[in-house]
Amino acid sequence: MNDTVTPAGPPAGPDEEPDEVLDAELSPAPGETPGDSAREPRSAGDGRRDDRPKVRVFLEGRYRKLTRDLPQTVFFCPECKGHPRRRRGCARCEGFGKLTKDSVQELIGYVVGPAFKTRKHKFHGAGREDLDVRMLGQGRPFVVEVLDPKVLDVDLAAVEAEINRRNEGRLEIRGLHWADKGRVRVLKEEPHAKEYEALVAVDGVLDRARFAPLVGKRLDVVQQTPARVAHRRADKARERWIEFLAFEPLEDGALLRVRLRTEHGTYVKEAIHGEGGATRPSLSELLGVGCACRELDVIDILDVGGTQVEIPRKPLEFGANLHE
Repeated sequence: MNDTVTPAGPPAGPDEEPDEVLDAELSPAPGETPGDSAREPRSAGDGRRDDRPKVRVFLEGRYRKLTRDLPQTVFFCPECKGHPRRRRGCARCEGFGKLTKDSVQELIGYVVGPAFKTRKHKFHGAGREDLDVRMLGQGRPFVVEVLDPKVLDVDLAAVEAEINRRNEGRLEIRGLHWADKGRVRVLKEEPHAKEYEALVAVDGVLDRARFAPLVGKRLDVVQQTPARVAHRRADKARERWIEFLAFEPLEDGALLRVRLRTEHGTYVKEAIHGEGGATRPSLSELLGVGCACRELDVIDILDVGGTQVEIPRKPLEFGANLHE
């Protein structure tokens, strides 16, 4: 649901449709490139392999993405996949191995990695937003699974503060705390409705009398798989609900600010412009004018029915977050 991102951008899809978890080494520090991290088995220091059981630590929090140029996870080049040898001659990424400088995952990893003395982790998000979509409100829940940490006595409040200090105006982390393995499944499998705010360009004369009948009404829409994701998703019709909460005309009706809620897996931008009838009814059809989504922000992560909820954070007993 990324109408404005360039073709080099990450695969598009419903803003909140969960993607595969990216299993990646903790991102290289600024100045390094993907693939430079050590991949060899751990050494005991005398040339022998260290066969100690590996440990995993789970951290949970919420992130707020305040910019429109930041993907959620490491954005490896689709041609060379960031491979240390193949990227050298890659014209797509010009040898960088990635198509963006950093990501939410990497900005968190730059601080989490050194704190736990490890270079590897997995990032699990409760869905994901497109590169050019901001994540505002209370933020999106995530879990960082820290692999094989050498240090366990870590001040998470200090980690959170350092992430926020380094990324002021771009990324903000809230409520970082210890979690357990079960939270990963909850985040990845539990469906969530979302609340959005969209800035819509209007092509035509708005009839403001059409707003009132739509506000607060939950509509069923049918969405055929959009052309932009047809290469990776089955071509089929999907039924979803949308609910318009507010309309605010701007600039004499040339722009329209729209607040709406949608069911999990909705192609939000297509719900606005309609993609030539592939989504019906669309906002464009309902208002009788051409509509195009210029900007999109996620305002809140809701429960499956569209009600605001708080993710519980129950204190864990010491060691409950460690898994061999």
